[in-house]
Amino acid sequence: MDDARIAASYVQLLFEHLGALGLADALGPPPLPSERFVALRRWQTLLAQAQALDPGPRASFALRLARGIAPRHFGVVGFAALACGTLGEALQRLERHHRSVYDVNPARVQALPQGLSIEWGVERGRPGALVDETAIASLVQLTRELTGRALHPLAVDFVNPRPADLRPYTDFFGCPVRFAQPSTRVLLAAQDLALPLRGADAALLALLDEQAERLLQQVAAVSEPVGVWRQALVGLIRGGHTQLSDLARSLQISPRSLQRRLADQGHSFQGLLSQTRQQLAEGYLADPDLELAEIALLLGYSEQSAFTRAFRHWTGLAPLQWRKQQASRP
Repeated sequence: MDDARIAASYVQLLFEHLGALGLADALGPPPLPSERFVALRRWQTLLAQAQALDPGPRASFALRLARGIAPRHFGVVGFAALACGTLGEALQRLERHHRSVYDVNPARVQALPQGLSIEWGVERGRPGALVDETAIASLVQLTRELTGRALHPLAVDFVNPRPADLRPYTDFFGCPVRFAQPSTRVLLAAQDLALPLRGADAALLALLDEQAERLLQQVAAVSEPVGVWRQALVGLIRGGHTQLSDLARSLQISPRSLQRRLADQGHSFQGLLSQTRQQLAEGYLADPDLELAEIALLLGYSEQSAFTRAFRHWTGLAPLQWRKQQASRP
């Protein structure tokens, strides 16, 4: 697991926890603002050191740590989740971009009759009980933070050996918790997925929309229908909904009708999508505070590499090359 890594924003949770205990400097300096990720090995070491310093019960350290989780600890993915309408949509966003937060073992998401199963195997190794328990407890706590309800999963499994006392785990999760299982898994109830988010960040959503609108206004004028379609695409792109059917649904017309109308205006859906993404990308790249991973997310790409390939196709340059070129112009 030498290449496994954790988002630096997620690691910040640990330093905040110790700070609240009056131990702010016990682990040394937190990750620098310029650090995007922390190696898994460092995270394992930090967790073990913090567990030894925490005056509370050793066995429930990860569960106490997770109680401090907030969307900001998931970085831009967490903020994007805030703009979603339901818990199911937010979890879909988190799953789609989980590697930008928790790149250890790949996640497998499966819709079951009773709910949503999110599962992690051991393909890349076993990161250990502290890492696994912090991750699962943080995910469950995040569902509570997002909805404002004390949600309980239907079941939680861990690959690690059974601890001596199960009570802290059943108290925290509020459901059966099994250990020494083939995979680590959390099963969420189907009815909980439709819950609205209490902290849906309307201000953040408005800010993103306002920024996108300003970027599109910088483009040469287009016919009114095309302008409307582009504006509708902006929100869909940010949510990762980049299919013709997604745009048609948002405009309340059939995909075939939308295709015909696009053709009447001299456009195709893929062409319109690419043009809109390129225009937004160039505007976002003009902001030096936005990292490439954040821009990729805002453009609906699940991987930064996919954004880089697309941008090179549009402009002939990699995003960083384009940014440097623009910055050097008088």
